[in-house]
Amino acid sequence: MTFFRQNVAPFLILLVFLFALVAVSARIFLPSDMSGPAPLTGAIFQSLLMLLRLT
Repeated sequence: MTFFRQNVAPFLILLVFLFALVAVSARIFLPSDMSGPAPLTGAIFQSLLMLLRLT
């Protein structure tokens, strides 16, 4: 248990942090039209409208 707590757990936390850092930093290199949120069209938009009508 000590080996996991002192060696494996910090390594896993570091990997998750580095993955998140790379994922967020990758937005810099995307074209400007791709760096924004995805548009709400088609089935997603219709399902959101249906959910709003139900509430």
